[in-house]
Amino acid sequence: MSAARGTDPAVVIPPAFEAYADESLAQAPAGGPGKNGLLEATFARTGEHPTRLVHDRVKVPYHLTGTLDTDPAPGLTTLVTQEPTGGVAQGDRHRLVAEARAGARAHVTTQSATKVHSMRANYAHLEATLRAEAGSHLEYVPGATIVNEDARCLQTVSIELDREATVVVADVLVPDGLSDHEPFAFDHYHARVEAECEGRLVCADAVDLRPAERDPQDPASVGEYGVVGSLYAFVPWLDDLPDLVEAIDDRLAESEGTHAGVSTLPCEVGGIVRVLGRREADVTAAVRAAWDEVREHSLGVGVPADRRY
Repeated sequence: MSAARGTDPAVVIPPAFEAYADESLAQAPAGGPGKNGLLEATFARTGEHPTRLVHDRVKVPYHLTGTLDTDPAPGLTTLVTQEPTGGVAQGDRHRLVAEARAGARAHVTTQSATKVHSMRANYAHLEATLRAEAGSHLEYVPGATIVNEDARCLQTVSIELDREATVVVADVLVPDGLSDHEPFAFDHYHARVEAECEGRLVCADAVDLRPAERDPQDPASVGEYGVVGSLYAFVPWLDDLPDLVEAIDDRLAESEGTHAGVSTLPCEVGGIVRVLGRREADVTAAVRAAWDEVREHSLGVGVPADRRY
């Protein structure tokens, strides 16, 4: 069965989600007004000056109020994406496109965790496209993704980067939602990250959970744990990548309440971290520790304070 394409022609929709898309909604149609969110952001920097947001385009339910220059890294700006609707519903299609031009430094995050509400039909697609030119540093580190009962959530991240660029992506899945139900009571959760470095595929990683077909807490999936964290660090220009991977491994060994590991990506372009835990706070702390090491090696400073919690 062929896979359908998403809003971005480069994004392939898994066959299961293609079937979900055929289910009509009683309210506004899937991807209709108010459900087809779009956020485009382009960052540029001249010399040692601060990075600026030189282009932005926003469609509801995304909202922007400008950038913040509070990051400890010199010249790095922070963009906090906002969703005044309070969560992601069935039929929502949210697309974020962030581009860092040569030399720019940007951190893109969310105002809070992303709440994926219960669904009766169709699905929600959270799509991100990241592009980083030579000498740039681009981070996409949103809050946790909280998936509620009967929800169907597709998350896709597509990355294009130059060999002299840095891209960091993080995600934390919280499967027990906000309502009174057992963990992993959602219908289907699929998260995929694909990255190309100068046109060469260097990462294709996916987490696909369908609790009705296979228990996610079996020994081959997440085992006794419930919360899943991931961090992808693309630093193809870094000469001391083995040192970075070892430093991340040491930091993860210090994390309490988690089981974690780090691996080197193909072509020595970076590393990938996976963290399992019982509490969102523990998993988030471990992911931040790994991110902190990436920052120390690439920027010479640690991660910014997280004021969302």
